[in-house]
Amino acid sequence: MTNGTPSPTANYEMLFDLKGQVVIVTGASRGIGQAIAEAMATQGAKVAVSSRKIDACELVVDRIKQSGGDAIAVECNVSNRTALQSLVDQVMSYWGQIDVVVCNAAVNPYFGRLHEIDDAAYDKTMRTNVQNNLALFAMVAPQMASRGGGSVTIISSIAGLKATPKLGAYALSKAADMQLARSLAVEWGRSNVRVNCIAPGLVRTEMARVLWDDPEKLARAENAYPLGRIGDPIDIAGTAVFLAAPAGRFITGQTLVVDGGATIYGGEP
Repeated sequence: MTNGTPSPTANYEMLFDLKGQVVIVTGASRGIGQAIAEAMATQGAKVAVSSRKIDACELVVDRIKQSGGDAIAVECNVSNRTALQSLVDQVMSYWGQIDVVVCNAAVNPYFGRLHEIDDAAYDKTMRTNVQNNLALFAMVAPQMASRGGGSVTIISSIAGLKATPKLGAYALSKAADMQLARSLAVEWGRSNVRVNCIAPGLVRTEMARVLWDDPEKLARAENAYPLGRIGDPIDIAGTAVFLAAPAGRFITGQTLVVDGGATIYGGEP
């Protein structure tokens, strides 16, 4: 578009079309990752469903295929560099390209005061949630650039925007992911490789169950969310599709907060 006037070549029907795109989603066997994988496939993408639990990945692949989509299951522990490279190699061997990566897999091995975390838990958190996102990016970005571009989205968290009394290390890693996206976006922008984060609020996932499964905790959370509810995985999936699709082609280096308004409101006084 120029001066607000649509380009003659604008095709609004294609804004969310992912046909022909090959997508990797890590941590895709359940929760947010599963919803993203299924949403991508619904828009026509070929999806590599990846996590440590291959049986669970295969169930997601079956769901996608039953709905007419195309997907494969690839076992991968993102904490292991060799496994990450194997994931990339298998997808390249099967489909010959990788257009979109969603770094969803993450860990939170420690719940407590930040200054009391031991080195092992700290290292695992930062290695899995930050360092290996960078490693996976380095494995896929060159071939994206050689083919004209691509998209990488890191699932961060609003914990990276706020201070928390018991999730300090996890929050630190998620804040680092936001800066990782900004830095990579600048470095790779001229190659049309876009890098963004999504920062969800509290979502009904197994990883966050301790924060919403108790009725009192859930009531407090719902009071703090202007929409009056916490999120569901599908709420994040739509944003992931948006960033991967042509609709998001002018967005890079950003953190899109998808939190029902939690970060703008503290609940009833």
